[in-house]
Amino acid sequence: MAGETVTTVVGNLTADPELRYTQNGLPVANFTIASTPRNFDRAANEWKDGEALFLRASVWREFAEHVAGSLTKGMRVMAQGRLRQRSYQDRDGNQRTAIELEVDEIGPSLRYATAQVTRAASKTDAQRTAAQSAAEEQWATPSGGEWERFGDDTPF
Repeated sequence: MAGETVTTVVGNLTADPELRYTQNGLPVANFTIASTPRNFDRAANEWKDGEALFLRASVWREFAEHVAGSLTKGMRVMAQGRLRQRSYQDRDGNQRTAIELEVDEIGPSLRYATAQVTRAASKTDAQRTAAQSAAEEQWATPSGGEWERFGDDTPF
């Protein structure tokens, strides 16, 4: 959509994704990505860590279940999504603002690791398979019964 702030973050998960369900049964997974920039300090001739960014992130629906089943604490991930700003009042009555990432795509970084990807069967795949099975049954040759009535003659 126009006007949305899309960004990509590379960092490590600070904990396992937390999978929960809304009152309507909709799955949602929440997690935090810690991204720490590293810069080379020429004067000291060494790498130095910058200030870490801790970014809360969320994913919804089947995507949430995939993330919760695939990613764990400490994994280096690449996440792309839309930044969302949310205002709320804390326990002391102070007005607060939080910036969160609504993730569109996420996966493990393969820079320092390997991964084996398995395609998840979606609900639509299962529905499609059931529909195909029903259609195949409809055209299967029935045993006995109506076909025997017509013998070798075509019934229509």
